[in-house]
Amino acid sequence: MDHLAVRDRGACVSHDPLANAKELIACESVTPARGRVFDAMEQMLTVLGFEVDRFIRGEGAEGSDEEPVENLFAIRRGAAGSPHFAFAGHVDVVPAGEGWSTSPFGPEVRSEPGGDLLYGRGAVDMKGSIACMVAAVADIPAEAGTLSFIITGDEEGPALHGTRALIDRMRERGDIPDLCLVGEPTSVNRLGDMMKIGRRGSVNIWLEVEGTQGHVAYPHLADNPMPKMVAILADLDALVLDEGTDWFQPSNLEITEFNVPNRAHNVIPGKATARISIRFNDQHSGASLSDKVIAIAEKHGGTARPIISGEPFLTPPGAFSQMIADAVKAETGVEPEASTTGGTSDARFLKDLCPVIEFGLVNATMHKTDEAVAVDDLATLTAIYRRIAMAALSN
Repeated sequence: MDHLAVRDRGACVSHDPLANAKELIACESVTPARGRVFDAMEQMLTVLGFEVDRFIRGEGAEGSDEEPVENLFAIRRGAAGSPHFAFAGHVDVVPAGEGWSTSPFGPEVRSEPGGDLLYGRGAVDMKGSIACMVAAVADIPAEAGTLSFIITGDEEGPALHGTRALIDRMRERGDIPDLCLVGEPTSVNRLGDMMKIGRRGSVNIWLEVEGTQGHVAYPHLADNPMPKMVAILADLDALVLDEGTDWFQPSNLEITEFNVPNRAHNVIPGKATARISIRFNDQHSGASLSDKVIAIAEKHGGTARPIISGEPFLTPPGAFSQMIADAVKAETGVEPEASTTGGTSDARFLKDLCPVIEFGLVNATMHKTDEAVAVDDLATLTAIYRRIAMAALSN
């Protein structure tokens, strides 16, 4: 399907979440996403009266392997001073991988024993949710209040030039929402059973110990870095960071790589490297944990280079989470659990703008081959999103 086909079909797509999802899935948008998938988003939103702002960030310097990222901010303004509710998400997807029973970017509906399923990369994470967001606002009158979409092409990648760039753009424009809902797939066993009111922070730290290469028979002429690295990792592995809090599970530190490039049996290596990843709750900050690891590494003669990818955040239970719970229960009869478990999302950036909560589809097949969403869930999620938006705009 070319861009012209997307434009021609846009006007008849926006009200139908299944058609929207098919349209988006058919746009191959492995991270970082640009172009065609944003053409589809622009058409869906333009016909609904949204002003669409698309822009590129992250053009790498010459010789850099950095790829540019496309982002989209769309807004439909209500009356001056009316509430502003935002939907947020990403249209980039992880690579399809091997072993699909269908084309990963050829959306296909199949009848299964439990009901019809829509297959395709991004069906769950998270083009399906975005399709529902668009369909949800199609029936909300413009006079109800201000609605916006915060859509990035760089959530599954480094997340350097995506939502953070969108936040800068929104601040420049003066378009700051009162509340924001991120459509990540938060449901576990059935649609509606979980929402995310916070997330743990994340820091990855690269460790290095320099030694002196030499012959194993002459250790006094060499300096083996491996015992030092083992001591660093042993100290780190023994750390108990905390016991958790009322809303967060205990922080955990995991050794994710240990590497000594040495192919000879009779050579003391000259360098050892390792990497750790820490997911941490709100008893810590990325900086405080980085300082702790740096001190341990230096104690044993090594160095540590941290990259903090997000700080923990919590949107305390209150009016916003109750809006979501009420909408979910009205459409499904389910009381969603408020949770902070799981990985990170772009909510870690959006929380700097306004209160943010994540709620979306069942996450069982995200990032897997044969990723699929129940067609009935698309219709139900659309109704839930419509209720949430209407409640937020009338608040």
